[in-house]
Formats: sequence, C-alpha cells, structure tokens
Amino acid sequence: MKKPLTRRHFLNLVGAAGGTTAIYQTSRALGLMEDTGPVAQLDLKNVARSRKKVAILGAGISGLAVAYELERAGYDVTIIEASHRIGGRNMTLRHGDLIDEMGQQRTCNFDDDPDLYFNAGPARIPGHHHRVMHYCRTLSIPLQIKSNVSRMTYTHEENKFGGKPVRIGQYLAETRGLLAEIVHKAVNKNAFDETISVEDQERLLAFASSYGDLDPNGIYKGTLRSGYKSGGFAKPAEIFERMDFREFLSSQFWQRASFMFENPDWGEPLMEAVGGMDNIVKGFARDIKSPIRLNAQVQSIQLQQNGIDVVYNHKGKRKKLSADYCFNSIPTHFMPGIPNNLPEDYRNGLKSLQPGWGFKIGLQMKERFWEREGIYGGATFTSQRIGEIWYPSHGIHGKKGILLGAYQFYDPSMFFDRMTPEERIAYAANCGEKIHPGYSDYIEAGVSVPWRRMNHMMGCGTRFSEDARERYFSLLQQPAAGRHYMIGDQISYHSSWQEGALASAETALLDLDKRVRAETGESRKA
Repeated sequence: MKKPLTRRHFLNLVGAAGGTTAIYQTSRALGLMEDTGPVAQLDLKNVARSRKKVAILGAGISGLAVAYELERAGYDVTIIEASHRIGGRNMTLRHGDLIDEMGQQRTCNFDDDPDLYFNAGPARIPGHHHRVMHYCRTLSIPLQIKSNVSRMTYTHEENKFGGKPVRIGQYLAETRGLLAEIVHKAVNKNAFDETISVEDQERLLAFASSYGDLDPNGIYKGTLRSGYKSGGFAKPAEIFERMDFREFLSSQFWQRASFMFENPDWGEPLMEAVGGMDNIVKGFARDIKSPIRLNAQVQSIQLQQNGIDVVYNHKGKRKKLSADYCFNSIPTHFMPGIPNNLPEDYRNGLKSLQPGWGFKIGLQMKERFWEREGIYGGATFTSQRIGEIWYPSHGIHGKKGILLGAYQFYDPSMFFDRMTPEERIAYAANCGEKIHPGYSDYIEAGVSVPWRRMNHMMGCGTRFSEDARERYFSLLQQPAAGRHYMIGDQISYHSSWQEGALASAETALLDLDKRVRAETGESRKA
C-alpha cells in the first residue's frame, strides 16, 4: 500500500521543483503562513564617570559600530586599523583609489565621475537586515532601490539551448508552467488520496492553473509571461515556443542561480547606499570622534589581571595600548601569527575557522548598451567562470556605466587569483562576448578584486565545519577572560554580510553591558 502524501511531503516536493516562492504560494493556497518579528535595540549603560578604556582592533563595519555605540555610552575608545583605509570589505572603488592586492598594487582607472563607482564588497541591503537599516537611518545615509532580479536579464549555459542566452523571464515562466502542470495532473489523478481534502484539491487545481498559466485542460503550452517573441503593440503578440523538456530539466540553472531569486537575502526589493556602499563607512566616520590609527599592525595581544594590553606598530614605532576591554575583528586566520595569551580552547576555536573566497571585476563601459536590450538592473548568470554580470540600477540613460563583469564566491582553485589584472579583464571580456556580442568593444577600464590576495584580508568571510561550529561557536561569542571579544561577520551565522558583522557586534556589546552593570549590582532590563 502506498504511503499517503501529506501536506508536509507535498510542500517538500514543490520546494524541490520550484524553490521557496513555490512553497510560499502553495502554502497560501492551503491556508498556511507565518510572520516574523523585529529585533531588539541597544540601550547601553553610560560609564562616563569611570571612563572605561576599550581597544578596537579593526575598523570594519563591526569595529565601527562598536566604537560608535561605546563612544556614546561614555567609553574611552581607540581604534587600530592595519590598512590604509577604514571599512574592511566594505570597499567602493572610484577614480584614483588604491587596490591593495599583494604583489599587484595599482590604482582604479575609472573616469573621475561620481556616478562611475564599483562596490567591490557589499553591494546590496535586504530590507530584513534590520541592523544595517537601523544605522543607515540613524546616520542619515540615503538609500536607493537596487534591482537585483530582472526578468530581462539572461541565463546562459554553454552546452544548453545552443549556447545562446535565454531571458530569465522566459526561463522562470517555463519553470512555473512545468511545475504547475505536474501538480495539476497529480490532483486530477487523485494522487493525494484523502490526506489532502477535496476542498484543498480544488484550491490546488485553481492555484496550479493560475501559477503556471495552464490551458483549460491543465496543460502548459507557453505563456506571455515569458515576454513577447515579437509584436504585442502595433502587431499581434507572438509568444515563445515551449522549451525542450529534457534540455530544460538538465539545465544547471537549477543548481546555480534559480535559488538566488528566492533566497531572502536576495529577494526584492533590495537597497544600496546612494553613491556607493562605502557611504555607510563614511557615515560612521562622521559621527565617531575617537582616534582611528591607520597603517597600525597589531603585534601582540596579552590578557592582564584587570585588563588587556595591545602592542602595535604605527609608522615604524612600537606602541602599547592598555585597555579594560578589547573588541577584535582581525580575520581569525591571522590570529595564530599574532603573539597572544588567549586560552588554549579559544585559540583552537579561532584556528578552526577557514577563510572564504570572493572575487569581483568592475568594468567601465563607454555606452550603456544593455539598456538597448531592455535591461535596467539585475544580473545575468552564466556557466562560464565569470559566474555573473550585474547591471547598475543607477545612472539610467547616462552615457557610461560600471558593470560587474565577474563574481565568483566559491572557487577554491583561485582561477582568477593566479592571473594578472590585465589577464582577468581580457578573460571577462571574452566571456561577456558570448552573452552580449560586441561586449569587448565597450570596455574602457577595469578593476579586479581577489579578496584572498587583498592585503590585511586574505579572504572573504569565513567557513566553519559543522563539528567546529558546534564545538567552538558559542565559546567564541563569549569574551576570553571576560576582556577579549572576537567580532565581525566571522563570528556569526551570516558570514560575508554586513548584517552578520553588526549582529556579532550587538551580541558582544550586550554582553559587555551586562558585565558592567553587574559590577554595580544593576541588572540589564530584558
């Protein structure tokens, strides 16, 4: 006897075929949904009378947020940053900016134009990243909508559909049609037995027909949702033919890109800081009065009985900073090379984290040719090494624009890292030709950022093994000896996102506040 198909099992099958949007819509058809709530806000005890001293190691987003909050709570704060700049991986490149790649230092060769910039690190802000949105609001950082998904962009696989790019809108419409046809057939054949009620079956039939634009017999024959093949205005509309079923199912788009439209961190609408994401960094810098010492490399971290000592090199001079507490966002893979007396299990936890990969190319185009193809923002996905092409959401109908010409986030071979900057641009140009004929002719300038080779970074985000996270994550969220806090997106479940960095900073600040209040017998309000 066949096992009856439960609602849970049915939703799992829907998700496997159509992603989380399909699950969401099907759940609504079945009357199932849940909502999420807001996050808490900080309320730190003012310690101006005691003037507790804090050393912050690293001026990335987490370090800047900690400095901002502690400064307002009366702490004596000093920030030490190894690089020539603040912001960490929040880096926007413009004309003349230094690209500090080890062994291949160079300057950005874009035109000197405020609209021609490239977000080499964070490039999008989801609305549910409440902490980032909070600081953008607090620091008066203007935001604009970023078109992350466009049905007019392409999916491209060299060995599918004749190697020609296919509009994403057409591909997604085919997805919905095929999925809906399967659901419609299953309901008609009473595959659900009595586990799903007759009323639910009727709802599912109506949902499937609407979701996939099926004909009255529950068959998918193509849809205007794919876009017009021709006509539609002065002439009758002609729709695209239904795609080859076998080629469609064997496409790698499922594994590579379809989930990106459903992942909540990439779901529309997204935002970006007007004029470049580093305006978030500049917003913090405007409101932080504490000293920020650039080009200062930490050489030692030593816990003391009642505090912590940090030794660093600044302008060729060895200096020591003694503080009550330390907030450390130095990439964890550097910590074994910095002399310290942190507890052994704590050091083992830091060693267990592995640096991630991240690579981007920015290309200055002399014309915004993509707009002639009806593309205004969004991303094209390709099976080629470049991975993606992003189109800017700002500067519409301007003369020039900056494209993201390559984005690789999981490449342990470090294919691009081993190239010269010139070779990277040439390779990306050749890949772009297969999607946009004449692509190379539009390129005027280009920059590449391999985060594994960037000075003072040598990685983009971190990776825990499942065992290491279970063993060490909670430990690393706690301060060593009650004095030394590790922070940054590396100490979060959301590595490589600014929200992860700010969540880590928030966790550490709340712990410090609880300890400081306990010294006077005061309890932190829940």
